[in-house]
Amino acid sequence: MHIETEAIRTQMERTQYSEHSAPVYLTSSYVFEDAEEMRASFSEEKERNIYSRFSNPNTSEFVEKVAKMEGAEAGYAFATGMSAVFSTLAALLNSGDHIVSARSVFGSTHSLLTKYFPKWNITHSYFNVNEPERIEDFIKPETKVIFAESPTNPGVDILDLERLGKIAKKHKLLLIIDNCFATPYLQNPIKYGADLVIHSATKLIDGQGRVLGGVTVGSSELIREIYFFSRNTGPALSPFNAWILSKSLETLPVRLEKHCENALKVAEFLENSEKAKQVKYPFLKSHPQYEIAKKQMKLGGNVVSFEIKGGLEAGRKFIDKVQLCSRSANLGDTRTIVTHPASTTHSKLKEEEQLEAGITPGLIRVSVGLEHVEDIINDLEQALKV
Repeated sequence: MHIETEAIRTQMERTQYSEHSAPVYLTSSYVFEDAEEMRASFSEEKERNIYSRFSNPNTSEFVEKVAKMEGAEAGYAFATGMSAVFSTLAALLNSGDHIVSARSVFGSTHSLLTKYFPKWNITHSYFNVNEPERIEDFIKPETKVIFAESPTNPGVDILDLERLGKIAKKHKLLLIIDNCFATPYLQNPIKYGADLVIHSATKLIDGQGRVLGGVTVGSSELIREIYFFSRNTGPALSPFNAWILSKSLETLPVRLEKHCENALKVAEFLENSEKAKQVKYPFLKSHPQYEIAKKQMKLGGNVVSFEIKGGLEAGRKFIDKVQLCSRSANLGDTRTIVTHPASTTHSKLKEEEQLEAGITPGLIRVSVGLEHVEDIINDLEQALKV
């Protein structure tokens, strides 16, 4: 079936009440008929729900939908996107292993790689997203994973997933892609060689700024390792949030179509503004990786980045002047959100680290929402008059 249909028609089995909409299973545990059923369940001879930290009908439905939409065999749902990133890497890496990662990653992912994983002797090397030809230079005998976001946060750079897939296969490495900005509707990294795909479901998958969630999907073999790690460490998604997110997937395609339509018009407006420079949106022809984006993405997503003339101070004044748009660090909401990464999401990075990640003092990230596009543009236009 088409991805739009999968998102709507993938559902758990109906109960004896013949409900049309899946119910919420707010239960921490499950009962057994007898001792033998308990034994068989805990020994995994029988597949069933045991405890909601392990699995739950709502989380299972949500995971199944994402897996089908991504073309994956299996998955596991997490409490947040960052718990998905951490648990996925921690489950698969051992002391002495090495990660090759794109330098342009979310600030918390950067902290994992630079501050926390080194405690367990897990090291990393960064490659510049604008120098993909140098990726293989960073691969060592102990390298196990290539990790990247595409589009990247917050600079909206695009990596060639097919190229990454070929490099990973050549060197027998795992390719893990954070697909948060694109969602399963706009891009499917597994088609290009990714072994695992991670989402912060908090963003566009939820789409309304309501709940937190994360999910990793991929091969059954790898997900099994992630499942047992997570079953013991406890970063599970709550049943209620899973129910919300599963429902949200049903409207993801129609929402994304409008998000992307609005975002392209906002990007075109900014590109023609004298106050903005270095406007980046994947489906703008001026984007450095425009052809790659067109090859691997259905549409350009909802995030636009640009450099405001005047640097750090101008960026802060712009944020202060918006009236319609929300000032928030989140993205992927029905409401348009503006963020100044240098002073918020990536503020803990040193100035040289920000620049290495493509975060300049005047960089603005716009998560374009579903308001009428003329209202969004009018607000940005008046705020640019600094």
